Amino acid sequence: MSTNHPSPLLVEHKNGVAILTLNKPEISNAFDDEIISLLIMALDDCSSNDAVKVVQLRGAGKHFSAGADLNWMRRMASLDYSANREDAGQLARLMNTLYQLNKPTIAVVQGASYGGAVGLVACCDIAIASENSSFCLSEVKIGLAPAVISPYVVKAIGERQARRYFISGEVIDSQKAEAIGLIHEALPASEIEDYATKLSRQLLNNAPNAMGICKSLVQKVSNEKLEQNIQHYTRDLIAKVRVSDEGQEGLSAFLEKRKPSWQTEGLKGNSSKGNSLEGSSNNE
Repeated sequence: MSTNHPSPLLVEHKNGVAILTLNKPEISNAFDDEIISLLIMALDDCSSNDAVKVVQLRGAGKHFSAGADLNWMRRMASLDYSANREDAGQLARLMNTLYQLNKPTIAVVQGASYGGAVGLVACCDIAIASENSSFCLSEVKIGLAPAVISPYVVKAIGERQARRYFISGEVIDSQKAEAIGLIHEALPASEIEDYATKLSRQLLNNAPNAMGICKSLVQKVSNEKLEQNIQHYTRDLIAKVRVSDEGQEGLSAFLEKRKPSWQTEGLKGNSSKGNSLEGSSNNE
Protein backbone atom coordinates (compact mmCIF):
# COMPACT_ATOMS: atom_id res chain seq x y z
CA MET A 1 0.00 0.00 0.00
CA SER A 2 1.45 3.35 -1.03
CA THR A 3 1.90 6.14 1.46
CA ASN A 4 0.74 9.62 0.60
CA HIS A 5 3.41 12.18 1.46
CA PRO A 6 2.41 15.80 2.04
CA SER A 7 3.35 18.22 -0.70
CA PRO A 8 6.55 20.18 -0.04
CA LEU A 9 4.64 23.29 -1.13
CA LEU A 10 1.12 24.05 0.03
CA VAL A 11 -1.02 26.38 -2.08
CA GLU A 12 -4.17 27.84 -0.57
CA HIS A 13 -6.55 30.42 -2.04
CA LYS A 14 -8.60 32.56 0.34
CA ASN A 15 -10.65 35.56 -0.74
CA GLY A 16 -8.23 36.82 -3.35
CA VAL A 17 -5.08 35.86 -1.43
CA ALA A 18 -2.84 33.00 -2.58
CA ILE A 19 -0.87 31.57 0.34
CA LEU A 20 2.24 29.63 -0.69
CA THR A 21 3.70 27.70 2.24
CA LEU A 22 7.02 25.85 2.24
CA ASN A 23 6.03 22.58 3.85
CA LYS A 24 9.03 20.60 5.07
CA PRO A 25 9.02 21.59 8.74
CA GLU A 26 10.97 18.47 9.71
CA ILE A 27 14.03 19.98 7.94
CA SER A 28 13.14 23.61 8.69
CA ASN A 29 11.69 24.05 5.19
CA ALA A 30 15.08 23.72 3.52
CA PHE A 31 14.47 23.83 -0.20
CA ASP A 32 15.76 21.81 -3.12
CA ASP A 33 15.24 21.64 -6.87
CA GLU A 34 11.74 20.16 -6.41
CA ILE A 35 10.52 23.00 -4.21
CA ILE A 36 12.14 25.56 -6.52
CA SER A 37 10.25 24.09 -9.48
CA LEU A 38 6.98 23.97 -7.54
CA LEU A 39 7.37 27.59 -6.43
CA ILE A 40 8.01 28.76 -9.98
CA MET A 41 4.88 26.97 -11.20
CA ALA A 42 2.78 28.33 -8.33
CA LEU A 43 3.98 31.90 -8.95
CA ASP A 44 3.35 31.59 -12.68
CA ASP A 45 -0.19 30.43 -11.89
CA CYS A 46 -0.70 33.38 -9.53
CA SER A 47 0.53 35.75 -12.22
CA SER A 48 -2.03 34.55 -14.77
CA ASN A 49 -4.92 33.98 -12.33
CA ASP A 50 -7.14 37.08 -12.19
CA ALA A 51 -8.74 35.80 -8.97
CA VAL A 52 -5.40 36.19 -7.17
CA LYS A 53 -4.83 39.75 -5.97
CA VAL A 54 -2.19 39.18 -3.27
CA VAL A 55 0.43 36.49 -2.66
CA GLN A 56 1.73 35.51 0.77
CA LEU A 57 4.91 33.45 1.13
CA ARG A 58 5.26 31.45 4.34
CA GLY A 59 7.02 28.54 5.98
CA ALA A 60 5.30 25.79 7.97
CA GLY A 61 6.33 25.04 11.53
CA LYS A 62 8.99 26.75 13.61
CA HIS A 63 11.10 28.29 10.85
CA PHE A 64 10.54 30.13 7.58
CA SER A 65 13.38 28.31 5.82
CA ALA A 66 16.88 27.08 6.59
CA GLY A 67 17.96 27.69 2.99
CA ALA A 68 19.30 24.98 0.74
CA ASP A 69 18.65 21.34 1.63
CA LEU A 70 21.89 19.55 2.55
CA ASN A 71 21.06 16.47 0.47
CA TRP A 72 20.47 18.69 -2.56
CA MET A 73 23.76 20.50 -1.95
CA ARG A 74 25.56 17.18 -1.58
CA ARG A 75 24.08 15.95 -4.85
CA MET A 76 25.00 19.13 -6.73
CA ALA A 77 28.54 19.08 -5.33
CA SER A 78 29.10 15.74 -7.07
CA LEU A 79 28.12 17.14 -10.49
CA ASP A 80 30.17 19.14 -12.98
CA TYR A 81 30.13 22.88 -13.74
CA SER A 82 27.57 22.56 -16.53
CA ALA A 83 25.04 20.74 -14.34
CA ASN A 84 25.55 23.20 -11.51
CA ARG A 85 25.11 26.12 -13.89
CA GLU A 86 21.80 24.71 -15.10
CA ASP A 87 20.65 24.03 -11.54
CA ALA A 88 21.59 27.54 -10.38
CA GLY A 89 19.68 28.90 -13.37
CA GLN A 90 16.46 27.50 -11.91
CA LEU A 91 17.09 29.22 -8.59
CA ALA A 92 17.81 32.45 -10.47
CA ARG A 93 14.56 32.02 -12.36
CA LEU A 94 12.65 31.57 -9.08
CA MET A 95 14.10 34.74 -7.58
CA ASN A 96 13.39 36.77 -10.71
CA THR A 97 9.86 35.36 -11.00
CA LEU A 98 9.09 36.31 -7.41
CA TYR A 99 10.69 39.74 -7.72
CA GLN A 100 8.96 40.56 -11.02
CA LEU A 101 5.55 39.11 -10.10
CA ASN A 102 2.70 41.35 -11.23
CA LYS A 103 0.88 40.91 -7.91
CA PRO A 104 1.81 42.28 -4.46
CA THR A 105 3.81 39.81 -2.39
CA ILE A 106 4.14 39.53 1.39
CA ALA A 107 6.76 37.42 3.16
CA VAL A 108 5.46 36.31 6.57
CA VAL A 109 8.52 35.13 8.48
CA GLN A 110 9.04 33.25 11.72
CA GLY A 111 12.13 31.61 13.16
CA ALA A 112 15.19 31.26 10.96
CA SER A 113 15.72 32.45 7.39
CA TYR A 114 19.15 31.38 6.22
CA GLY A 115 21.01 31.42 2.92
CA GLY A 116 18.72 31.42 -0.08
CA ALA A 117 15.70 32.06 2.15
CA VAL A 118 17.02 35.58 2.71
CA GLY A 119 16.72 36.01 -1.06
CA LEU A 120 13.07 34.98 -0.97
CA VAL A 121 12.38 37.56 1.73
CA ALA A 122 14.26 40.27 -0.18
CA CYS A 123 12.31 39.53 -3.38
CA CYS A 124 8.93 40.16 -1.73
CA ASP A 125 7.36 43.61 -1.81
CA ILE A 126 6.55 43.55 1.89
CA ALA A 127 8.33 41.51 4.55
CA ILE A 128 7.13 41.15 8.13
CA ALA A 129 8.67 38.93 10.77
CA SER A 130 8.14 37.82 14.33
CA GLU A 131 10.44 39.37 16.90
CA ASN A 132 12.14 36.03 17.51
CA SER A 133 13.12 35.61 13.86
CA SER A 134 16.69 35.62 12.63
CA PHE A 135 18.44 35.91 9.27
CA CYS A 136 21.84 34.85 8.04
CA LEU A 137 23.73 34.99 4.76
CA SER A 138 25.61 31.90 5.81
CA GLU A 139 27.17 30.84 2.49
CA VAL A 140 30.73 31.95 3.34
CA LYS A 141 30.78 29.57 6.28
CA ILE A 142 30.88 26.63 3.86
CA GLY A 143 33.00 28.25 1.16
CA LEU A 144 30.16 29.52 -1.03
CA ALA A 145 28.71 32.89 -1.97
CA PRO A 146 25.12 34.22 -2.09
CA ALA A 147 25.52 34.86 -5.80
CA VAL A 148 22.06 34.21 -7.21
CA ILE A 149 20.24 36.10 -4.47
CA SER A 150 22.73 38.97 -4.34
CA PRO A 151 20.94 41.41 -6.72
CA TYR A 152 17.79 41.29 -4.63
CA VAL A 153 19.45 41.39 -1.22
CA VAL A 154 21.65 44.32 -2.26
CA LYS A 155 18.56 46.17 -3.51
CA ALA A 156 16.87 45.55 -0.16
CA ILE A 157 19.69 46.46 2.24
CA GLY A 158 22.15 48.45 0.13
CA GLU A 159 25.76 47.86 -0.84
CA ARG A 160 27.34 48.86 2.48
CA GLN A 161 25.25 46.49 4.59
CA ALA A 162 25.57 43.72 2.00
CA ARG A 163 29.36 43.93 2.13
CA ARG A 164 29.30 43.34 5.86
CA TYR A 165 26.79 40.52 6.03
CA PHE A 166 27.91 38.72 2.86
CA ILE A 167 31.45 38.36 4.22
CA SER A 168 30.74 38.01 7.96
CA GLY A 169 28.02 35.38 7.95
CA GLU A 170 26.67 36.95 11.14
CA VAL A 171 23.22 36.11 12.42
CA ILE A 172 20.94 39.14 12.05
CA ASP A 173 18.15 39.45 14.60
CA SER A 174 14.76 40.85 13.63
CA GLN A 175 15.46 44.31 15.04
CA LYS A 176 18.66 44.62 13.01
CA ALA A 177 16.92 43.17 9.94
CA GLU A 178 14.30 45.91 10.24
CA ALA A 179 16.94 48.60 10.74
CA ILE A 180 18.85 47.66 7.58
CA GLY A 181 15.73 47.27 5.44
CA LEU A 182 15.61 43.50 5.00
CA ILE A 183 12.17 43.41 6.62
CA HIS A 184 9.65 46.19 7.08
CA GLU A 185 8.45 45.35 10.57
CA ALA A 186 9.25 43.03 13.45
CA LEU A 187 6.21 42.08 15.49
CA PRO A 188 5.37 39.98 18.54
CA ALA A 189 4.62 36.44 17.39
CA SER A 190 1.08 36.74 18.73
CA GLU A 191 0.38 39.69 16.43
CA ILE A 192 1.85 38.59 13.14
CA GLU A 193 -1.20 36.73 11.81
CA ASP A 194 -3.53 39.65 12.41
CA TYR A 195 -1.04 42.02 10.85
CA ALA A 196 -0.60 39.84 7.76
CA THR A 197 -4.39 39.81 7.42
CA LYS A 198 -4.54 43.59 7.79
CA LEU A 199 -1.86 44.09 5.14
CA SER A 200 -3.57 41.71 2.75
CA ARG A 201 -6.87 43.51 3.22
CA GLN A 202 -5.20 46.85 2.56
CA LEU A 203 -3.80 45.51 -0.70
CA LEU A 204 -7.10 43.89 -1.69
CA ASN A 205 -8.75 47.30 -1.47
CA ASN A 206 -6.33 48.75 -4.01
CA ALA A 207 -6.67 48.64 -7.79
CA PRO A 208 -4.92 45.43 -8.95
CA ASN A 209 -3.54 46.74 -12.25
CA ALA A 210 -2.35 49.93 -10.59
CA MET A 211 -0.39 47.94 -8.01
CA GLY A 212 1.33 45.98 -10.77
CA ILE A 213 2.15 49.23 -12.56
CA CYS A 214 3.53 50.70 -9.33
CA LYS A 215 5.85 47.71 -8.90
CA SER A 216 7.20 48.16 -12.42
CA LEU A 217 7.49 51.90 -11.86
CA VAL A 218 9.67 51.48 -8.77
CA GLN A 219 11.94 49.04 -10.59
CA LYS A 220 12.24 51.36 -13.56
CA VAL A 221 12.97 54.64 -11.75
CA SER A 222 15.31 53.06 -9.19
CA ASN A 223 17.61 51.98 -12.03
CA GLU A 224 17.55 55.23 -13.99
CA LYS A 225 19.18 58.61 -13.55
CA LEU A 226 16.82 61.53 -13.07
CA GLU A 227 17.19 62.77 -16.62
CA GLN A 228 14.89 63.60 -19.49
CA ASN A 229 14.26 59.98 -20.51
CA ILE A 230 12.89 59.06 -17.08
CA GLN A 231 10.81 62.26 -17.01
CA HIS A 232 9.27 61.24 -20.33
CA TYR A 233 8.69 57.70 -19.08
CA THR A 234 6.85 58.83 -15.95
CA ARG A 235 4.88 61.46 -17.88
CA ASP A 236 3.69 58.91 -20.43
CA LEU A 237 2.92 56.33 -17.76
CA ILE A 238 0.59 58.49 -15.70
CA ALA A 239 -1.21 59.63 -18.85
CA LYS A 240 -1.72 55.99 -19.84
CA VAL A 241 -2.94 55.04 -16.37
CA ARG A 242 -5.37 57.96 -16.19
CA VAL A 243 -7.16 56.96 -19.39
CA SER A 244 -7.17 53.21 -18.61
CA ASP A 245 -10.43 51.48 -17.64
CA GLU A 246 -9.18 51.00 -14.10
CA GLY A 247 -8.02 54.60 -13.81
CA GLN A 248 -11.33 55.92 -15.10
CA GLU A 249 -13.28 53.69 -12.71
CA GLY A 250 -11.15 54.72 -9.74
CA LEU A 251 -11.53 58.45 -10.44
CA SER A 252 -15.26 58.08 -11.07
CA ALA A 253 -15.76 56.13 -7.85
CA PHE A 254 -13.84 58.75 -5.88
CA LEU A 255 -15.83 61.62 -7.33
CA GLU A 256 -19.12 59.76 -6.91
CA LYS A 257 -18.24 58.77 -3.32
CA ARG A 258 -18.69 55.07 -3.95
CA LYS A 259 -16.47 52.02 -3.82
CA PRO A 260 -14.62 51.13 -7.03
CA SER A 261 -15.54 47.93 -8.82
CA TRP A 262 -12.51 45.96 -7.60
CA GLN A 263 -13.66 46.29 -3.98
CA THR A 264 -16.27 43.59 -4.34
CA GLU A 265 -18.35 42.10 -1.55
CA GLY A 266 -16.72 38.74 -2.24
CA LEU A 267 -13.46 39.97 -0.74
CA LYS A 268 -15.15 40.53 2.60
CA GLY A 269 -16.23 36.96 3.26
CA ASN A 270 -14.65 34.85 5.95
CA SER A 271 -12.42 31.95 4.99
CA SER A 272 -13.26 28.37 5.85
CA LYS A 273 -10.80 28.65 8.75
CA GLY A 274 -12.39 31.81 10.09
CA ASN A 275 -9.49 34.03 9.06
CA SER A 276 -11.30 37.09 7.77
CA LEU A 277 -9.55 39.48 5.43
CA GLU A 278 -11.83 42.33 6.43
CA GLY A 279 -10.22 45.59 7.36
CA SER A 280 -10.74 49.29 7.09
CA SER A 281 -9.63 51.20 4.03
CA ASN A 282 -8.48 54.77 3.83
CA ASN A 283 -10.07 57.10 1.32
CA GLU A 284 -7.26 59.53 0.60
